[in-house]
Amino acid sequence: MKAQTVSKDTDVLHQPVLGSRRFSNLFWATVISVGATGFLLSGISSYLHVNLLPFSDPTALVFIPQGLVMGLYGAAGILLALYLWFAIAWDVGGGYNHFDRKANQIQIVRWGYPGKNRRVEFDCTLEDIQSIRVEIREGLNPKRTLYLKLKNRREIPLTRVGQPLPLAEIEQQGAELARFLGVPLEGI
Repeated sequence: MKAQTVSKDTDVLHQPVLGSRRFSNLFWATVISVGATGFLLSGISSYLHVNLLPFSDPTALVFIPQGLVMGLYGAAGILLALYLWFAIAWDVGGGYNHFDRKANQIQIVRWGYPGKNRRVEFDCTLEDIQSIRVEIREGLNPKRTLYLKLKNRREIPLTRVGQPLPLAEIEQQGAELARFLGVPLEGI
């Protein structure tokens, strides 16, 4: 949610939200793909007694149990890597927050997995907003999230899922959004 764009008339605020297309997901998908391919080729090599890997000789492995286990680990890793690559391709969790004071509308859009509800969209008016709430939880599993708090007590998350934003950045974004919408900021 770093890149905020405010139109020239300052009545529109558009915030892109980063989804699965982040460097850490690309890194882990690549590492898991390479490792799982190595394990799978090792298992196949031990079964066929043909060396399919240029950097080692897995034909010396006994197929049961070593080659079989290597092949199963490789197959499981390939399935995990496929899941990660598809999530990256579909940009699961990505989307945008669009605030328009002139049209008196708020639109929050996120992308999910393919299917009937691939595009998750939430629309409301500015009168429905009670405040912007900042949740900061430190510890083993830190959480720093901005919420759009509505008058009917619903809270809609506005920030990305995953690595928490720096404290100063989340406070600044919350204050700017509350100022833009003319509502109070809670939780700081």
